[in-house]
Amino acid sequence: MNRNGAFIPLSDAQRRRFDWLNAPYLKKIVAALEKAEKGSARYVGGCVRDSLLGDAPKDFDIATTLSPDAVVAALKHAGLGAAPTGVEHGTVTAIADHHGVEVTTLRADVSTDGRRATVAFTKDWAVDAGRRDFRINAIYLTPDAQLYDPVGGLDDAEDKRVRFIGEPEARIAEDYLRILRFFRFTARFSGAFDAAGLAACAAMKGGIERLSAERVGAETTAILALPRAVFALQAMEACGVLAMIWPAEADIAALERLKNAEPYASAPLGLAVLYGDEGSGVGARLRLSNAEKSIRSRALDAAEDVASRMSDREIRVLIYKRGKDGVSDAAAAAHAFQRIGDDDRQRLLTVASEWTPPVFPISGRHVVAAGVAPGPEVSVLLAAAERRWIEEDFPDEARAQAIFQEVMARRAAGRR
Repeated sequence: MNRNGAFIPLSDAQRRRFDWLNAPYLKKIVAALEKAEKGSARYVGGCVRDSLLGDAPKDFDIATTLSPDAVVAALKHAGLGAAPTGVEHGTVTAIADHHGVEVTTLRADVSTDGRRATVAFTKDWAVDAGRRDFRINAIYLTPDAQLYDPVGGLDDAEDKRVRFIGEPEARIAEDYLRILRFFRFTARFSGAFDAAGLAACAAMKGGIERLSAERVGAETTAILALPRAVFALQAMEACGVLAMIWPAEADIAALERLKNAEPYASAPLGLAVLYGDEGSGVGARLRLSNAEKSIRSRALDAAEDVASRMSDREIRVLIYKRGKDGVSDAAAAAHAFQRIGDDDRQRLLTVASEWTPPVFPISGRHVVAAGVAPGPEVSVLLAAAERRWIEEDFPDEARAQAIFQEVMARRAAGRR
């Protein structure tokens, strides 16, 4: 097969993985661009790569020879929406049938500083390909299902290899985030790391310090969310990249136990077991959301409450206090830390899935209605009644009311 810039038709087997070419909203966008200039639009990046490798694409990107202004004009002429989401870098989001698709003008790098690039627009597809990161990400597909491969990406897709385009050091120097992307894509698609790429990442790892925390965080959490996160992190640790992200010693063995049990465990849970208590502050370093920080800290806290051979009642109490998701994460973390075995983990998960914690049927208004003035004593009495209710394994409302009356009676007795 000629791969030197020639157009290569999809095989029948490949075509079945590219059935998204017939999606009406994509056809409308492409038709609008092609009407403005024939041959101006090709799919590129993840949608082509993933389809070639047998994965379903999550989104679609179109490269075009049209300038951003011409893209906007073509879309509007066709009655489609256009949002200039990254127009300074040549990107316009085309909107058809409520779907957004990024359309980016072909680019050539004018200058780079390792974080961002100054670009000029071009009509040369090979030049645009040459500024991308990996060969498998620089395969183009025409609307009529012809592959265009100027850098050898098809060979890498067939062999499941992830290699930088050209000299790895040159590609990394353009954007140091490509170091982390190298580990992520290799963990997704390949069984081994490209030696030249790995050596370049090790030599240039210091450049990670120049990246924004948001970019490092997004890429790191994407790695941690992978089923093969351990494969990536072992290589990252060996070449010193992992220490550039967080300096504490990583417990990769614990992460491996987590991923063996739950391959799609979330990134915050992965961070919890990877660094344990030494990860205090890693959420801020990686710019995690408040919700993600909470998942990490909650899993560590709740794991302390998990023990081997807990009774069903003890598990129910834990669920009531921590919630179903909290117990699930706590069980995963405790298992990863080898505090419980897999049988205990499975039992915790089973009880959590089968039992829905009830709502305590007594509230502050009941306490006030019983004659207690609003204030701190209301909370004290309410907490005492709830504690008794939990100790009795969450009895029905009638018993909860009786418990409350007993608490109030003791209060009255204490005042006589």
